[in-house]
Amino acid sequence: MKNNFTSTNGKISIFICILFFINIINAENNNILQPMDIFEMEGVSDPQISPDGSQILYVRSGSDVMKDKRYSNIWIINFNGSDNRPLTSGQNGNSQPRWSPNGKQIIYVSSSSGSSQIHKRWMDTGETTILTNVQTGPHGVSWSPDGNHIAFFGTVTRGADFKVDLPTPPKGAEWATPAKVIDRLVYRFDGVGYLKGYKHLFIVPSEGGTARQLTSGRFNFASYRGGQTVWSSDSEHIYVSTNLNDEWEAQGYRQSDIFQISIKDGSMDKLTNRDGPDGNPRPSPNGKYLAYTGYDNKMMATQISHIYIMNLKTKKIQEIKTKLDRGVSNLSWSGDNKNIIFTYATEGNTKLAKTTLNGKTDIMASNLGRGYSIASNGKFVMLTTRPDIPSDLAVGNIKGGQPKLITTVNADLFANKELGKVEEIWYKSSHDGLDIQGWIMKPPGFDPSKKYPLIIKIHGGPFSNYGDRFYLEKQMMAAHGYVVLYTNPRGSTSYGEKFAQLIHHDYPGDDFYDLNSGVDAAIKKGYIDEKNLFVTGGSGGGVLTCWMIGRTDRFKAAVTVYPVINWYSFVLYSDIPWTANYWFPGMPWDHVEKYESKNLLSVVKNVKTPTMVLTGEADYRTPMPDSEQYYAALQLLGVESVLVRVPDEPHGISVRPSHHISKLQHIMGWMNKYNN
Repeated sequence: MKNNFTSTNGKISIFICILFFINIINAENNNILQPMDIFEMEGVSDPQISPDGSQILYVRSGSDVMKDKRYSNIWIINFNGSDNRPLTSGQNGNSQPRWSPNGKQIIYVSSSSGSSQIHKRWMDTGETTILTNVQTGPHGVSWSPDGNHIAFFGTVTRGADFKVDLPTPPKGAEWATPAKVIDRLVYRFDGVGYLKGYKHLFIVPSEGGTARQLTSGRFNFASYRGGQTVWSSDSEHIYVSTNLNDEWEAQGYRQSDIFQISIKDGSMDKLTNRDGPDGNPRPSPNGKYLAYTGYDNKMMATQISHIYIMNLKTKKIQEIKTKLDRGVSNLSWSGDNKNIIFTYATEGNTKLAKTTLNGKTDIMASNLGRGYSIASNGKFVMLTTRPDIPSDLAVGNIKGGQPKLITTVNADLFANKELGKVEEIWYKSSHDGLDIQGWIMKPPGFDPSKKYPLIIKIHGGPFSNYGDRFYLEKQMMAAHGYVVLYTNPRGSTSYGEKFAQLIHHDYPGDDFYDLNSGVDAAIKKGYIDEKNLFVTGGSGGGVLTCWMIGRTDRFKAAVTVYPVINWYSFVLYSDIPWTANYWFPGMPWDHVEKYESKNLLSVVKNVKTPTMVLTGEADYRTPMPDSEQYYAALQLLGVESVLVRVPDEPHGISVRPSHHISKLQHIMGWMNKYNN
């Protein structure tokens, strides 16, 4: 066993020298992506097409290298791609643009006045006014179809009901910060922080005035991170999906119903009532039907959502039989009430599709990013992504034809950069011959006659998927001269419900063989250096990184990023404690053996691989104590290891651009240290 205490200073010195050497090399290779390019990357999100389909609003985001912060502004572009220009400027944060029903005004949320408020802009004159004066940032903003009101969600502050009398400090005294009193299960949420209250529904006249609260109580009518308000076609009601059961926090998002809320008096009608989640309500333009997604809860670790419609007059419900063994989401209606538009992913590629009420389904577009918007005349705009396109706008028509790309916001950055080329790969798992899909990203300047080090990058979730999309972190890894392998092992979505449920109550498990077989398949390509194999992943990928090095010593080094280590502490410390009843048979104290069998500390004694543990200190999804436990175990076992704590960062470590760079540089610095 090595004496890690006596060798610590030497390790740190070597590590710093390696990072310095990396930066020198990168500075000489300006034709590949550099860490500082993160500040140059731009993002496109939240596209909104005008009612007549002629123009598109969207959010364009960037980073300020001097202030180390991200910012966003509202841009507008014609449907044909012409006249692309900003409507807002500055670095205050402008988002959530929404057209008025007549297309003559827009609303958006901006912090330009010092706090986040809803702003209104007249499109003919450019005149702007502030509509709200609320205490917490509004989100999910939308116009009523008649144009008279605007709905939004906001946080209503409410502390614990239990209180005690405390003495008043003497005038001028400096007493310590008072104690926090907590009486709810989920009292902090990743990326949000400690919760100050509950999410409720508000409306405000579109001409401005006092916002009126429609809902109340110790419930959330939107998720902690947001949600979209949805109006009825007659502008008299708002539809929400929520859980009003007393035990709602313990049930998580697997239980929810759709409610119809009157804007006149806030009265609520419960439209759905089943064991399972009903959400994404969307009324038809003629007001006859309400489309929504959901499923009957079978207490499985994952299930796919289906499309339902309700006759709003009779309340009769029917399922739209699309025959897709894929989860559906993001519903909209066509202007003629004949089709429901939706999204789904298959084999790592997200599709925009439509279905008739009889279930006849057609694909409208592939390579969909995170969002689309459709006008009543059938024109639509979508975010699109490919291995060489981070995010851009593409437009199309529900009637058919290939979508047309109308923006290239990162073309200036990529003009002189060589990106890693991506190749699809299919192989069979050594465990049971299961077909597994993956992708191989080759480094810039790739030469098939040479041997390259390999990084296998494992996705999180675990119920999510990789695909033929753009991945900045993988491109950065490839720029360091590595071949990057990323695959969709059992449990991944976009291959049907049966494939995803193969890890039901068995995660981590046989996914080890799927991943390990992927490494073997890449080696068979002939250009991989078998002596220089590396593994990393974040969140669920961090779990599987630890699972891999606990079962094989084939990797030269590993970086586990914000992992779950001890499932006991995950259930009792994470912001999603409801997973105990879905990913496991029940609570830890009732299923001790099952929890212990999946605990990453159960295999840590086998680890010989030099390992970095990297986590944000404000991570409430896979909290820091888990990383601390794993790092301490590695140190006690004499395994070469370091713990990297990133200040103030939640799950994902990308709020501050410099922290995102730090995350990538620490990962690559650790791997480069052992790459020889």
